[in-house]
Amino acid sequence: MTDFPTPYVSNDLKDKVALVTGTTSGLGRRFALVLAACGAKVALTGRRAERLDELAKEIRESGGTCHPIPFDITDEKQIPEVVDKAQKELGLVDILVNNAGIPDAQRAHKMSNEFTDLVFGTNLIGPWKLSCEVARRLIEAKKPGRMVNISSVGAFRYDGNGAALYSVTKSALIRMTECLAVEWARFNINVNAIAPGAFSSEMMDGMLERMGDFSSAFPRGRIGDPAQMDSSLLYFVSPASEFVTGTYVKIDDGQGAR
Repeated sequence: MTDFPTPYVSNDLKDKVALVTGTTSGLGRRFALVLAACGAKVALTGRRAERLDELAKEIRESGGTCHPIPFDITDEKQIPEVVDKAQKELGLVDILVNNAGIPDAQRAHKMSNEFTDLVFGTNLIGPWKLSCEVARRLIEAKKPGRMVNISSVGAFRYDGNGAALYSVTKSALIRMTECLAVEWARFNINVNAIAPGAFSSEMMDGMLERMGDFSSAFPRGRIGDPAQMDSSLLYFVSPASEFVTGTYVKIDDGQGAR
């Protein structure tokens, strides 16, 4: 038996390099701050360069290490480039958080082909290709890694209110998590997912603006704060979850229960 410390828990990420997508707002921004606070060197990515620079300044002023990289996950050519840049500036990426995502908020039959492609590209195809790019480098270097895919409780239920494609892509992201976990287990690359409910974010602000405050319909009548996801993220990237791969955790305050 391995002599594990008691308790076998640590949030020390000082030797890790993390790449987080969609860090310009909401959950991704919080994920980047948390990983940096635990010592990881963090590649900050997203489409809004000025937001990346603002976040980089905040992390550095708090003593963290990071590098902002403007990145559009739907642009296939940028995927190897963003990993190249992260590796050059910070080292081999061994933590990937696939957070970037967009809602569709439209009826399926009314969506244009262009917007359909954008949702698929952002929520599913881009994360697939980025995961494979990071995994190839880890396998070549014979190094372990951790991947966390940000899905949604919408992956498990759809009430017909105009977000069908979002639900489909987030459900597929769960299955992607399960399959890639099996694919890469022998290389010690763990792949897991988080399925959030309604959390405060730029995306949620848009929904509230369109639909009004619907939080009263939730079991505890509230919307989550991104900080309430910290512990789950850190569990999936920490040594304590070494034996955990191919699974997901719902963080929804009971919102998605049927």
